[in-house]
Amino acid sequence: MDVNAYLTRIDLARPPAPDVAGLRELHRAHQRTVPFENLSIHLGERISLDPADLFDKIVRRRRGGFCYELNGLFALLLTELGFTVDRVGARVHGDRLGPPFDHMALLVTTADGDGPWLADVGFGRHSTDPLDFLLRSPQTDPGGVFTFVDEGDDVDLLRDGKPQYRIERRVRELTDFIPTCWWHSTSPDSHFGDGPVCSRLKGDGRVSLSGRTLIKTQGGHRTETVLDTDDQVLAAYRENFGIVLGRVPSPPLR
Repeated sequence: MDVNAYLTRIDLARPPAPDVAGLRELHRAHQRTVPFENLSIHLGERISLDPADLFDKIVRRRRGGFCYELNGLFALLLTELGFTVDRVGARVHGDRLGPPFDHMALLVTTADGDGPWLADVGFGRHSTDPLDFLLRSPQTDPGGVFTFVDEGDDVDLLRDGKPQYRIERRVRELTDFIPTCWWHSTSPDSHFGDGPVCSRLKGDGRVSLSGRTLIKTQGGHRTETVLDTDDQVLAAYRENFGIVLGRVPSPPLR
């Protein structure tokens, strides 16, 4: 792990201290600079969770990824900086509860034992800051109001009263997520096959490219712009996410 190269990638000039303020700084910086994206699926690229491959894709090639990739590499950075990190599986709420290992999140403890904090830079629209995993009262965040609710042995995370995902407390290894990562990246039944998506935090809103529609939210105001040509789509990836592609990602896999 080249920590300095990773910090440069997320526009930080120095390593933050392994405390709550440092975790918050890293969490925000990562979401501002490294997009949540599923472009590899629609470009026919193999997705690997090998740490060297994750570092090459996200840091050297300045791409993004989805939860297994973003949280997978972020966990390694946090560990190098002195945090204690546990990887946990989660099941995403939708029409029905997703399968085990549907999502990967991180439970992070600071060097002085404060925590655990839920850190998640791989869920797209989510909390801007880490969330106190032991607190059961609502937590107000720029991304919404988040609440943890015990659900048997697991914990549900709600945003503005709507369930987001159910967290399993058991600690996992990065390799435990390989089978579900493969399913999400290859199966037309996975929602990631619906179409290419790329999104990052920007100010108090987000900038996203969903298919050919560029979406910007700022101060509660939302604009949508349909991009008619491939050149416009490729330019939008470059200008909004720093991603240089040789071709436009394919339509949905379905």
